[in-house]
Amino acid sequence: MKNRLATMTAVLSLSAAFATLAAAAEIPAGYPNNYKDLVAAATAEGHLSIYSTTDAALVQPLLKDFEAAFPGIAVEYSDLNSTELYNRVIAETASGQGTADVAWSSAPDLQIKLAADGYAQEYKSVEAAHVPAWASYKNMIYGATADPVTFVYNKRLVPEGDVPASHADLLKLMTGKTADYDGKIASYDPEKSGVGFYFYNQDAKTWTDSWALNKAFGKAHIKLYSSAGSMIEKVTSGEHSIAYGIFGSYGLAKQAKDENLGVIIPKDYVLVTTRATVIPAEAKDPNAAKLFIDYLLSARAQKLIADDIKLYAVRDDIEGATTLASIKAAAGENIRPIALDDKLLEGLDETTRLAFLNEWQKAMKGE
Repeated sequence: MKNRLATMTAVLSLSAAFATLAAAAEIPAGYPNNYKDLVAAATAEGHLSIYSTTDAALVQPLLKDFEAAFPGIAVEYSDLNSTELYNRVIAETASGQGTADVAWSSAPDLQIKLAADGYAQEYKSVEAAHVPAWASYKNMIYGATADPVTFVYNKRLVPEGDVPASHADLLKLMTGKTADYDGKIASYDPEKSGVGFYFYNQDAKTWTDSWALNKAFGKAHIKLYSSAGSMIEKVTSGEHSIAYGIFGSYGLAKQAKDENLGVIIPKDYVLVTTRATVIPAEAKDPNAAKLFIDYLLSARAQKLIADDIKLYAVRDDIEGATTLASIKAAAGENIRPIALDDKLLEGLDETTRLAFLNEWQKAMKGE
């Protein structure tokens, strides 16, 4: 009897502690009255596991702010590449032991595939109305950023007259000065990088001369990487002169530390991509995951993303130099947001994918 009373007392004390922490949470104005119930449930879970392709050091201010807004929820963050993230969610789901609570990836096509294959759960965020239509998918996937896909270059190595203002300019440079830039161009490897495959696929759908550029890259012996960070470092060190297909936010972050790095938002068209969130179907802490999705899309977090982290906020009502509004101001009608929709699955069809990579291999031989 004493043991039962002791257990009941402990449970009540724990419940009271959760209630106190939940009451301390900073719930935005305008949220539904019952939102406190989600906060309480998430606080009771007390843990949030995130798999992400974004560098952990970069998003630390965001994670700390979330923990400050919702005390009692400890965040565990794992930095993976897009293919690893996708495979880990599938493998952990198959194990029956549960998986991460949030998958946040820079390869939205792989996120769409997770959802299409039953590896994601539905959640209509209270912030859904503030997300552009192109950046959400069936109440399962939400884009939290809006990053322009850019070129970066070393100002010491690329003469002013060679700096490409567009994809067409880059093609002209590659075909006209192949020898000058032989081995000096860097880009993603679409055979090893999910993001690289995704970017090149979108180029092919957007620009009729995309394969001509790929062949020109092949003739110039382009160097291929799986990491944007590695490419940017190679450009700033002088090993390469230009890197193609770089998240604008990464380029600007490095430019702030090295004025010799140039960042180009191409004038003919600029792809805008998003880092897309999914709550895996077997998330261990689903309530904490829902809370984080709402937080990530909130005006508070979006302003932090734009002003401090500089990953380009996706909400239209956030102002600043690294926002969707700023890309629209720079590119005008040439902005090409990559929509989160089922069309992204087309490139992942195995037959289509193999055909694309066969063409890529030919292009790398200059054929």
